[in-house]
Amino acid sequence: MSSGTVAIVIVVAVVIIAGLAGTAVLTRRRKLQEQFGPEYDRVVAEQNGRLRAEAELSDRQRRVRKLDIRPLTEEARAKYAADWVTIQERFVDSPEEAVADGYRLLTAVMTERGYPTGDDEQAQADLSVEHAQTVAHFRAAREISRNAASGNAKTEDLRQALIHYRALFTDLLGAPGTVPDDTHPDGRPIPDQYSAADPDAGALETPASEQSDPANNYGGMP
Repeated sequence: MSSGTVAIVIVVAVVIIAGLAGTAVLTRRRKLQEQFGPEYDRVVAEQNGRLRAEAELSDRQRRVRKLDIRPLTEEARAKYAADWVTIQERFVDSPEEAVADGYRLLTAVMTERGYPTGDDEQAQADLSVEHAQTVAHFRAAREISRNAASGNAKTEDLRQALIHYRALFTDLLGAPGTVPDDTHPDGRPIPDQYSAADPDAGALETPASEQSDPANNYGGMP
């Protein structure tokens, strides 16, 4: 084989390898986009680049695979759902306390499911792997809770925080319809008492179209 032919073969091989590598990168990117949804775009913006963002998301996947993530039992799911309705009813009299209790109940569910808690940033990263569509609600709720702790949250803000917590809480329970929006565990409607506490707040509910986009619920919050 002449040197010219060898050179051509090498060039063709390089082109093929580059094409395969490019295809692999695109396939990996597509899978990450499908899995992480809006979280993918948020991390790309945060990391100022796709490659760094994709490395971060891949690290999250590897970390979560090492955790002992497990579903709730039916008994635990029913208990947590009933506890949430109690917290929701308490909002009318003690909104700040209800929001704090909502956070504590959410972290209790996270712990029982096998997610480490205590570091909100790490918890959000871990949750994003399997709960990418609702983790942004957790992020938004924590921001409101921090504002509440400094005295900068109104009743409507607190209502939105509880709605955000509930979105992730319901997702973590792992069964559609486990937490009714505004009903008791036995199916009786909860009185429309939230609007009595704050006429501008309305009932503690979120349209389905807003549940995947927390920015719709609270002033453009990411």
